[in-house]
Amino acid sequence: MTDLLWILIALPLTGAFINIVFGKRIGEPLAGWLGFVLVGSAWAIAVVPTLGLLTGSGTPETIYLFSWIPVVGADAAILWDPLSALLTMIVTGVGALIHLYSIGYMHGDERFARFFGYLNLFIASMLILVLASNYAVMFIGWELVGLSSYLLISFWFKKPSAAAAGKKAFIVNRIGDWGFLVALMIIFASFGTFDFGVIFTTAPVVLTTGAATAITLLLFLGATGKSAQIPLYIWLPDAMEGPTPVSALIHAATMVTAGVFMMARSAVLFELAPISGVTIAVIGGATALLAAVIAVTQMDIKKVLAYSTISQLGYMVMGVGVGAYSAGVFHLSTHAFFKALLFLGAGSVIHGMADEQDMRKMGGLRKAMPVTFVTMTVGWLAISGIFPFSGFWSKDEILAATFQRGGPWLILWAVGILAALLTAFYMTRLYVLTFLGKPRWAEGTEPHESPWTMTLPLAVLAVAAVIFGVFNTPARLAFEHFLEPSFALISHAEPLDLPLAAVLALFALVVAIGGIAWSWFRYNRDELPVEEGGFWQRGLNGFAVDDLYGRVIVEPGKKVCEWFADSVDPKGIDGVSHGIAQGVRTAGDGLKTLQSGQVRSYAGGIAIGAVVLILAVLALGGGF
Repeated sequence: MTDLLWILIALPLTGAFINIVFGKRIGEPLAGWLGFVLVGSAWAIAVVPTLGLLTGSGTPETIYLFSWIPVVGADAAILWDPLSALLTMIVTGVGALIHLYSIGYMHGDERFARFFGYLNLFIASMLILVLASNYAVMFIGWELVGLSSYLLISFWFKKPSAAAAGKKAFIVNRIGDWGFLVALMIIFASFGTFDFGVIFTTAPVVLTTGAATAITLLLFLGATGKSAQIPLYIWLPDAMEGPTPVSALIHAATMVTAGVFMMARSAVLFELAPISGVTIAVIGGATALLAAVIAVTQMDIKKVLAYSTISQLGYMVMGVGVGAYSAGVFHLSTHAFFKALLFLGAGSVIHGMADEQDMRKMGGLRKAMPVTFVTMTVGWLAISGIFPFSGFWSKDEILAATFQRGGPWLILWAVGILAALLTAFYMTRLYVLTFLGKPRWAEGTEPHESPWTMTLPLAVLAVAAVIFGVFNTPARLAFEHFLEPSFALISHAEPLDLPLAAVLALFALVVAIGGIAWSWFRYNRDELPVEEGGFWQRGLNGFAVDDLYGRVIVEPGKKVCEWFADSVDPKGIDGVSHGIAQGVRTAGDGLKTLQSGQVRSYAGGIAIGAVVLILAVLALGGGF
């Protein structure tokens, strides 16, 4: 089956081409079903070779497709190992469910087919990224993921806010991509190739600590863009302007996981740069806490989940920073299920509430939307870290790995615990304000359950959010063992003693329950608490980080660009080009007098030229 893995990319690419070029003729709902079937087929094809890796009947291998740029070790080839297999299953599995959900959610949209074309392109781009066997091919997928996100975030481009959000995501990610690109230049200068196999096996010998630090910090800059970490997280909350299935796809299975995956794939390089590890872990912890604080204050149900994603990504990045690569990838995997569930559940609420997104205008929806209510309950408990849901196992593994480092790392562990407390608080706030209490709907609103194409994916994701965590527990590290071949070249810390791991998990569980109880008693009442004043307003505005960037970077940048446009461009660039043209024109005007048309003038000119030529020859030959 591994020889057919190229089909995984070809199937969604085919769907993208058909729906974008011929979508209007295909129409609704066939265009949606086509996109769903092709992505679902890619998932089905990936199952067999993935099971081979899982059972030990298959081994990691590189599948050569065709020669691309062999001189730089950038052949088109697929690296099939447990890490790429895991991400392939997540991207195609969760992606297929989101495609199915979108058939109902996007019903009646005038650009229905094009939407599914863009979704298919997103899936294909992410598969190129995770299946790449070298950094050059990975970078192609990396950039295509950025393009796809731009197309989908700004899908409803007639809304100025959606168009602006798409541009913001694109531009902010260009900053991170610059870091990634410079890192690739240093990698090629150091190794003479982009091939993973050569780079990872020779890195301990080839790279100095300084070079490894430079490469990894630049790679991390790329990851801060894609995976929305400080300082480049600001695009992700605005990305909510896209249709809700886009939010689910970006937050769960595609774009934001790209940065964490890239760092996990490059684990050998990060192991050689301890300063980078500390920097990454601190930024991950700070991002987790800052985003959690902002999420507490949000009133838009999608904005709460957006900042929640930034916070959870902070946990993953913190795991990578402390060297717990398997734990970071494990949380990436569980997060894919419960965050897709939460976003699609929020989309179901918005669909049933006639596009209302303000939680203050909801309440009492559990009876009107029973399936959405039950599945969202699972997502709420999973992300809050309640036993035995998946988020409990994956989050606690990162916290335990941080605690194990001891010393100053205990401060970072405490930051993670505080973020966990706030996570339980703001997710309970979302859950209570949306589904419990008395209805606060606007007059004329008639909430209703979503169609089966939307509720079936919710049910499947809810089951995954319940059971996936048991694949990696302190007593049975099955998930970690599955990933061992992908991290075979790095050293691994000894696991915590089971009693200590149990104590840490119990403490984190008590903290999460405390956060739930705190939020429950605050919001589960007839009258909502007043949330006004400095903290709430500043938090609602994201603590004015966007405004700060606007004053310090955007406005000065605009003024510089305006100066170039008004002065340098017309007087400099245009002046030089116009000056050259005018010089040529003047020279032509002067020389055209030689073209008199009189034979005597031409004969005289020839004679004079001949005399000059003879004199020149004699002078050079020493005849005088």
